[in-house]
Amino acid sequence: MDQIPIAELLSLLVLLVLSGFFSGSETALMTLNRYRLRHRAESGHRGAKLARALLDRPDRLIGLILLGNNFVNILASSLATVIALELGGEGAIAIAAGVLTLVILIFAEVTPKTLAALHPEVIAYPAAYVYTPLLKVMQPVVWSVNIITNNLLRLLGVHPGAEDGSALSREELRTVVNEAGAMIPEGSRDMLLAILDLENAVLEDIMIPRNEVEGIDLQDPTDEIVAAIKRANYTRLPLFDGGIDNVIGIFHTRHTIGLLDDDGDIRERLRAIARPPYFVPEGTRLYQQLIAFQRAKRRVALVVDEYGDFQGLVTLADLLEEIVGEFTTDPADAYPEIHRADDGSLLIDCSINVRELNRAMRWGLPKHGPKTLNGLIIDYLETIPQPGTSLKLYGHPLEIIQTDEKAVKTVKHLGPLPAVTAVSASMH
Repeated sequence: MDQIPIAELLSLLVLLVLSGFFSGSETALMTLNRYRLRHRAESGHRGAKLARALLDRPDRLIGLILLGNNFVNILASSLATVIALELGGEGAIAIAAGVLTLVILIFAEVTPKTLAALHPEVIAYPAAYVYTPLLKVMQPVVWSVNIITNNLLRLLGVHPGAEDGSALSREELRTVVNEAGAMIPEGSRDMLLAILDLENAVLEDIMIPRNEVEGIDLQDPTDEIVAAIKRANYTRLPLFDGGIDNVIGIFHTRHTIGLLDDDGDIRERLRAIARPPYFVPEGTRLYQQLIAFQRAKRRVALVVDEYGDFQGLVTLADLLEEIVGEFTTDPADAYPEIHRADDGSLLIDCSINVRELNRAMRWGLPKHGPKTLNGLIIDYLETIPQPGTSLKLYGHPLEIIQTDEKAVKTVKHLGPLPAVTAVSASMH
């Protein structure tokens, strides 16, 4: 047996280190968060810029890494064979192959790849400084390898670089927001998810139906007009002339200060301060209407159907509440359709919109069927129930309190009270 080949062993150690570098850096670069990488690159981080440029052509990067990794591994295998022959002859070759396989597996594959998967940025950014000039040096070889591999992929129906798979769908983005954890506070997370939902809802889902719209009819007696303005629940009211189907404008109640106690003609003055009505179709999506409100500098819109008939009213506040919720912790304080009984339970007016009920009670009632709780109960039971009837509506226990010949009027919520709702801004 000859003396221990120190130079060969040191060379083998260097090759193992290079193999670990190629393996770990490949995993690190491929597992980088693309959105964090883009942010850091646009913020001026040099390593992120280089890594992003490399990942723009992953076929070239992978070709370079695998070229280097296979080269050092084959060279290490050859060197291990030489060392085995020097130390133990031909009988030691099989032992050297087994030991080298185990060493490469542990120290050049599993360990560096695991480390890179856990801390990709720590390894990927420094590696980008190495791969950028190396890619230029090895460009002819890498280009030749890519030509062959890309043609093979085309034979399989795959076209490298034809599609950008980095864009997220709405549902994927929802998953990202949900899994953000402590990085996004719960209130902000709810608002982001609500913004994503705006595209799935239309004005018909959130509008105040025509039978609940408060307004002023110029055909009413003067004392009734004055009383109606004084007791109005909203700051902006529609102005009718002969009924709700003839809306002639929208006025702000603060502009009536000083007019109500004057002896002048209140009707003409209301006509003078009213802005022309702003009509929108009932099928308009919420995010489109939000932009339309901004462009038109309006806060109230009158919703009409395909025949031009007045169906309801929607405000900018209604849209914003879809995003940020209510300014309260008790649904009985935020929604006039929800009342607290003497025993602490909640009485719910069944004319409430399903979307509002979901937001107030943190429920998940279906939103693509009936628009009100009354419609949902009748659709669920397929009949108008008698008072005293108890039911479990999609997992929520309710008791029918009041009905008439046409509808369910009031129910009592029999389950636990809802959790604290999100803080919001009301602009009515």
